[in-house]
Amino acid sequence: MAYPLWLQNFISVYSELGTENLSSLEHIYHPKVEFLDPIHRVEGFEHLLAYFRQLYTQVSSCDFKIEEVIVADSQAAIYWTMTYRHKQLNGGEAITVEGHSRLKARDNKVIYHRDYIDIGAMLYEHIPLIGGVIKMIKRRAAN
Repeated sequence: MAYPLWLQNFISVYSELGTENLSSLEHIYHPKVEFLDPIHRVEGFEHLLAYFRQLYTQVSSCDFKIEEVIVADSQAAIYWTMTYRHKQLNGGEAITVEGHSRLKARDNKVIYHRDYIDIGAMLYEHIPLIGGVIKMIKRRAAN
Protein backbone atom coordinates (compact mmCIF):
# COMPACT_ATOMS: atom_id res chain seq x y z
CA MET A 1 0.00 0.00 0.00
CA ALA A 2 1.27 3.47 -0.85
CA TYR A 3 1.18 5.75 2.17
CA PRO A 4 0.74 9.54 2.07
CA LEU A 5 4.04 11.43 1.85
CA TRP A 6 3.88 12.67 5.46
CA LEU A 7 3.53 9.08 6.69
CA GLN A 8 6.26 7.74 4.40
CA ASN A 9 8.59 10.43 5.77
CA PHE A 10 7.61 9.61 9.37
CA ILE A 11 8.30 5.90 8.95
CA SER A 12 11.58 6.60 7.16
CA VAL A 13 12.89 8.97 9.86
CA TYR A 14 11.91 6.70 12.75
CA SER A 15 13.47 3.70 11.03
CA GLU A 16 16.83 5.50 11.15
CA LEU A 17 16.42 7.65 14.27
CA GLY A 18 19.33 7.80 16.69
CA THR A 19 21.23 10.19 18.90
CA GLU A 20 23.32 11.46 16.01
CA ASN A 21 20.41 12.48 13.76
CA LEU A 22 17.68 13.90 16.00
CA SER A 23 17.64 17.00 13.81
CA SER A 24 15.93 14.86 11.12
CA LEU A 25 12.76 15.14 13.21
CA GLU A 26 12.34 18.64 11.79
CA HIS A 27 11.45 17.07 8.43
CA ILE A 28 8.44 15.19 9.82
CA TYR A 29 6.97 17.34 12.61
CA HIS A 30 4.86 20.46 12.21
CA PRO A 31 6.17 23.52 14.13
CA LYS A 32 3.01 23.39 16.30
CA VAL A 33 3.17 19.65 17.00
CA GLU A 34 1.54 18.25 20.12
CA PHE A 35 3.32 15.15 21.45
CA LEU A 36 2.01 12.95 24.26
CA ASP A 37 3.37 9.81 25.85
CA PRO A 38 2.62 8.18 29.23
CA ILE A 39 5.07 10.51 30.98
CA HIS A 40 5.05 13.84 29.14
CA ARG A 41 3.04 16.26 27.06
CA VAL A 42 5.05 18.56 24.82
CA GLU A 43 3.84 21.37 22.56
CA GLY A 44 5.85 22.86 19.71
CA PHE A 45 8.69 21.38 17.71
CA GLU A 46 11.51 23.10 19.63
CA HIS A 47 10.20 21.67 22.92
CA LEU A 48 9.79 18.25 21.32
CA LEU A 49 13.36 18.30 20.03
CA ALA A 50 14.63 19.29 23.49
CA TYR A 51 12.59 16.43 25.03
CA PHE A 52 14.07 13.90 22.58
CA ARG A 53 17.60 15.19 23.15
CA GLN A 54 17.12 14.75 26.91
CA LEU A 55 15.69 11.24 26.45
CA TYR A 56 18.47 10.13 24.16
CA THR A 57 21.30 11.25 26.51
CA GLN A 58 20.90 8.04 28.56
CA VAL A 59 20.07 5.75 25.65
CA SER A 60 22.93 3.96 23.92
CA SER A 61 20.69 2.59 21.16
CA CYS A 62 17.04 2.70 20.15
CA ASP A 63 15.47 0.96 17.16
CA PHE A 64 11.88 0.85 15.94
CA LYS A 65 10.38 -1.93 13.85
CA ILE A 66 7.08 -0.98 12.26
CA GLU A 67 4.70 -3.92 12.57
CA GLU A 68 1.45 -2.55 11.12
CA VAL A 69 0.10 0.72 9.75
CA ILE A 70 -3.54 1.76 9.48
CA VAL A 71 -4.10 4.99 7.59
CA ALA A 72 -7.16 7.07 6.73
CA ASP A 73 -6.82 10.49 5.14
CA SER A 74 -4.61 12.62 7.38
CA GLN A 75 -4.52 10.19 10.32
CA ALA A 76 -2.70 6.97 11.04
CA ALA A 77 -2.15 4.35 13.71
CA ILE A 78 1.29 2.75 13.71
CA TYR A 79 2.00 -0.41 15.68
CA TRP A 80 5.68 -0.89 16.47
CA THR A 81 8.25 -2.74 18.49
CA MET A 82 10.97 -0.67 20.13
CA THR A 83 14.25 -2.15 21.29
CA TYR A 84 16.53 0.11 23.30
CA ARG A 85 19.46 0.07 25.67
CA HIS A 86 19.55 2.48 28.60
CA LYS A 87 22.71 2.95 30.62
CA GLN A 88 20.89 2.62 33.95
CA LEU A 89 18.18 0.07 33.16
CA ASN A 90 18.36 -3.72 32.86
CA GLY A 91 22.12 -3.68 33.35
CA GLY A 92 22.50 -1.85 30.03
CA GLU A 93 21.03 -4.83 28.18
CA ALA A 94 18.37 -4.51 25.48
CA ILE A 95 14.76 -3.89 26.49
CA THR A 96 12.03 -4.66 23.95
CA VAL A 97 8.55 -3.25 24.26
CA GLU A 98 5.55 -3.03 21.94
CA GLY A 99 3.45 0.07 21.49
CA HIS A 100 1.51 2.11 19.02
CA SER A 101 1.20 5.72 17.97
CA ARG A 102 -1.75 7.78 16.83
CA LEU A 103 -0.73 10.41 14.32
CA LYS A 104 -2.51 13.34 12.67
CA ALA A 105 -1.05 15.39 9.85
CA ARG A 106 -1.36 18.98 8.68
CA ASP A 107 0.60 20.62 5.87
CA ASN A 108 2.26 17.27 5.10
CA LYS A 109 3.79 17.03 8.59
CA VAL A 110 2.76 15.38 11.86
CA ILE A 111 0.89 17.86 14.06
CA TYR A 112 -0.32 15.36 16.67
CA HIS A 113 1.60 12.33 17.95
CA ARG A 114 0.40 10.24 20.88
CA ASP A 115 2.26 7.13 21.99
CA TYR A 116 0.51 4.31 23.80
CA ILE A 117 2.94 2.05 25.61
CA ASP A 118 3.13 -0.02 28.79
CA ILE A 119 5.38 2.27 30.83
CA GLY A 120 5.92 -0.51 33.37
CA ALA A 121 7.37 -2.83 30.72
CA MET A 122 9.37 0.01 29.23
CA LEU A 123 10.77 1.56 32.37
CA TYR A 124 9.57 0.66 35.86
CA GLU A 125 10.14 -3.11 35.62
CA HIS A 126 13.82 -2.48 34.91
CA ILE A 127 14.56 -0.23 37.89
CA PRO A 128 16.31 -2.07 40.73
CA LEU A 129 13.97 -2.91 43.65
CA ILE A 130 10.92 -1.22 42.11
CA GLY A 131 11.06 -3.60 39.12
CA GLY A 132 10.56 -6.67 41.27
CA VAL A 133 7.57 -5.12 42.99
CA ILE A 134 5.97 -4.10 39.69
CA LYS A 135 6.45 -7.59 38.23
CA MET A 136 4.94 -9.17 41.35
CA ILE A 137 1.89 -6.89 41.16
CA LYS A 138 1.40 -7.77 37.49
CA ARG A 139 1.61 -11.52 38.23
CA ARG A 140 -0.93 -11.23 41.07
CA ALA A 141 -3.30 -9.15 38.94
CA ALA A 142 -3.13 -11.77 36.17
CA ASN A 143 -4.15 -14.57 38.55
